[in-house]
Amino acid sequence: MGRLTTHVLDAAHGCPGSAITVELYRVDGQHLERVCRAVTNSDGRVDAPLLEGEAYRSGVYQLQFAAGDYYRARGTQLPEQAFLDVVVLRFGIDAAQEHYHVPLLISPYSYSTYRGS
Repeated sequence: MGRLTTHVLDAAHGCPGSAITVELYRVDGQHLERVCRAVTNSDGRVDAPLLEGEAYRSGVYQLQFAAGDYYRARGTQLPEQAFLDVVVLRFGIDAAQEHYHVPLLISPYSYSTYRGS
């Protein structure tokens, strides 16, 4: 059965990105429909798949990670206008492929992602 998972790694501190708010949206043209909201655990992962079962279907999705809030809570000095406040990843899912894992590697000034397994 198909599912979408994610996790966050903090490259600036060399640890999992814990307590980061993650929101998943389904994209339909200019319209965003929020599918779920989760918070990463101490291992930087959400406790359950963001999409699975009947909700798992082909389409365009957007993950939003509250990176600025995370770094502020850690006591990291950020400018008033943080360079990366909310990291937005827009990607497509082909439901015929069963598992999409979309990890995020962050620092206050950069990020990277890929389709994991």
